[in-house]
Amino acid sequence: YELLFVDDGSRDCSREILRALGASDPHVQSIFLARNFGHQLALTCGIDHADGDAVITMDGDMQHPPELLPALLEKWEEGFEIVQTVRLTTEGVSLFKRLTSKYYYRLLNALADVEIQEGGSDFRLMDRKAVLALRRYREHARFIRGIVGAMGFRKAVVEFVAQERYAGHSKFSLHKMISFALDGILAYSVQPLRAAFYVGIVSALLAVLLFLHVLFETLSGQTVPGWSTIVVCSLFFGGMQMMMLGICGEYIARILQEVKNRPLYLIASDHRRTAHGEETHE
Repeated sequence: YELLFVDDGSRDCSREILRALGASDPHVQSIFLARNFGHQLALTCGIDHADGDAVITMDGDMQHPPELLPALLEKWEEGFEIVQTVRLTTEGVSLFKRLTSKYYYRLLNALADVEIQEGGSDFRLMDRKAVLALRRYREHARFIRGIVGAMGFRKAVVEFVAQERYAGHSKFSLHKMISFALDGILAYSVQPLRAAFYVGIVSALLAVLLFLHVLFETLSGQTVPGWSTIVVCSLFFGGMQMMMLGICGEYIARILQEVKNRPLYLIASDHRRTAHGEETHE
């Protein structure tokens, strides 16, 4: 077996600690990325370089309990290609984050073309077949939970309660959370674009009704004041148009990102051992 650590551009002493662990334990391997590429791409790097018959991905903050590993392996030995852990709750997390996470998954499953497990985490076991299949997905705006849901394969679920973070503070800011949420929705649903189409139809119908109202009032000899109505309608429909343009822009930005075909991540140094026990340095 191997323990493969992916250092996502850490600025603390993680690199020195991992090198020391690798020198004292041949099972410990490490890859250091050239900069911080983000959680999903760091996971992708680990999956790309893992060699085992089964691969387990987990975060390094100890919120994914290592004592759950035997349960994952037991399900794998029963013949499941993917063993997904589901987080029932997280100790020490605010009510706001719990509610936003809960309703985000409900919204995502209502919009997405694939089912994504509510409470699902990136702590999972994948059989070699599933790993090879996941490696074929090379999009930059990655939402691995959605990719795993789209792949199929036989799945089992293991539930757990996430503990408080062992040390340090999460670097997953509100901005990154929103970006991650948008990646999930935009990568697996075209419903926002359809919503723009429906809003356009409703806006056109409202404009026709308003025109008929003004025409009726004019033919009846009544003065139609309308300045406040015009201003409100202009602001409302202008705002809706900008919002819909923003939605289209998000899709176009992701298309631009993909057609550039840039590497998903860059490795600064690779401290893994070959089959002959020699350490590689890239």
